[in-house]
Amino acid sequence: MATSPFKFLQEVRSETAKVTWPTRRETMITTAMVFVMVAFASIFFFFADQIIRYVITLVLGIH
Repeated sequence: MATSPFKFLQEVRSETAKVTWPTRRETMITTAMVFVMVAFASIFFFFADQIIRYVITLVLGIH
């Protein structure tokens, strides 16, 4: 079933009107939480990498 571009844009507009958009505060809090989680993940993987590197150098005898 073919739909005209005008009809399509009308439907898109009506659907976007139904969306509950986050407030500025909610967006800022969510963004901050993403940055915090990225920092924790970075620290975790840094230390995991250092431990794995240390174990491998011990096992292979590389100093």
